[in-house]
Amino acid sequence: MIALICALAWVGFAQQTPDPDFAPRIEKPAFAEGQGPRVLIDEAHYNFHTVDGRYQSFAEVLRRDGYRVAGSREAFKSETLRAADVLVVANALHKQNAREWKLPTPSAFTGEEIAAVMDWVREGGALLLIADHMPFPGAAMQLGKALGVTFLNGYARQRGQRGPSVFEKSRGMLKPHPVTAGVDRVATFTGSGFRLDQGGEPLLVFDESFESWDVKQASRFPADTPRSPLEGWLQGAALRFGKGRAAVFGEAAMFSAQLSGPDKQPMGMNHPLAAQNPLLLRNLMRWLARSEAVASNASRVIR
Repeated sequence: MIALICALAWVGFAQQTPDPDFAPRIEKPAFAEGQGPRVLIDEAHYNFHTVDGRYQSFAEVLRRDGYRVAGSREAFKSETLRAADVLVVANALHKQNAREWKLPTPSAFTGEEIAAVMDWVREGGALLLIADHMPFPGAAMQLGKALGVTFLNGYARQRGQRGPSVFEKSRGMLKPHPVTAGVDRVATFTGSGFRLDQGGEPLLVFDESFESWDVKQASRFPADTPRSPLEGWLQGAALRFGKGRAAVFGEAAMFSAQLSGPDKQPMGMNHPLAAQNPLLLRNLMRWLARSEAVASNASRVIR
């Protein structure tokens, strides 16, 4: 049974495709069309989410809000980063793990790249770092440490829960912040947990029902898999560095709109429980770009 579950999970990874019918209507864009901040989405590090792939809907929401969005296959250097106002790094990997999602999980970024990113942020850049479940937190570990973040390189799983996990303000799991303004509920889809080692503002906080499964290989959960409690750990946070800003999330699908598995189940902003995720994304990008007026609640999805 465990082998069957693992096999089905890997089929699911292969069958995660963008939802072609996801069409967000934004009645009050943050910026005039094509006049907003420049958003660069990393595609240079074997990323699982890219502009024309699983983050197609992410890019579409931003473009409809006026941002200028492009993918980049360039290593992180000062001259490359100067072309961006916001850098998005979603589920990067080291070459070693591009096809084998198992331990060890080396850093996706060189020391020189991490130094370049941190210098750029301190001088006014904005970074959105997203690391989903294992092996992605391992690949982001060194960049996370530079930000004052410690990732758990495992799976964040909610006991007794099937389907998305829900973070609600009424339960204290979704914290007040400009990023969460007007948002009462956010859905995430597995992912990982992390903690803030210095500074920062929590956004998504795990309660006592969550635990981290510290697997050696993605999607394999033997009975003796070590588990650790996640209560008080985070799946979203906002940080400030010098003149710049950063946001860290331990889950990527929440900002996508995908169809998953042979039954093409909605996963991401197209899921019924994630109706407010697009508003969270819009608020997040405004905060990173330092245009902090709350996004309009009129944003909705037309099916």
